[in-house]
Amino acid sequence: MLFEIPWLWLRPQQRLLGDWVRWEGAERLQALLEQRRGLLMMTPHLGCFEVAAQAYAERFGAGAPMTALYRPARKPWLRDLVAAGRDRPGLKAAPATLAGVRQMLRALRQGETVGLLPDQVPPEGLGVWVPFFGRPAYTMTLAARLMQQTGAAVVLLWCERLSGGRGFVVHVRDFPPPSPDTDLEGLTAHVNRAMEALILEAPQQYLWGYNRYKNPRPLDLGGAP
Repeated sequence: MLFEIPWLWLRPQQRLLGDWVRWEGAERLQALLEQRRGLLMMTPHLGCFEVAAQAYAERFGAGAPMTALYRPARKPWLRDLVAAGRDRPGLKAAPATLAGVRQMLRALRQGETVGLLPDQVPPEGLGVWVPFFGRPAYTMTLAARLMQQTGAAVVLLWCERLSGGRGFVVHVRDFPPPSPDTDLEGLTAHVNRAMEALILEAPQQYLWGYNRYKNPRPLDLGGAP
């Protein structure tokens, strides 16, 4: 991952991923996009999630651009570098602020796509404690709220990193439908279970170094969603 990220962020926009990426289940994604009701695409920190976003933009972004949430870096020089590297044709970066959340809502209501990594610990007040691999984990409610407020279609995917530098495979999976009467906390727990199922497909490629069980940081009213 340390070698991939600089290559992905600094790669010229005209230099496509092309044959470095192949898709497994792209027809599922295409069928959901054709419904034109907005698409929420979720992935955990599994495999090369940065490639997943850029691969989507190259293949589907012309017809349905993707807006992806990110947390701006604190250092100005790094913040500008990350923003420039992630903002590509068919791919728009939304900061983890109230303005960014509004940007995602607009995108879904306009029939576009939103990309989200729901296994991040959000600031205090923006999540609930629900199980993640058998332990309570403070989990963002943003994914559940986007579903409830927009009625967008939902799909899961993750990008497998092939050994020996052979490239990547983007795997598309159906999102198990929750019960119609599921409340916000129950839907958030349902999202966690869906993330667990993806991670168990290739646990060796999950970012276990991230402390998923830490306490949330205080909410920054000036910049948090």
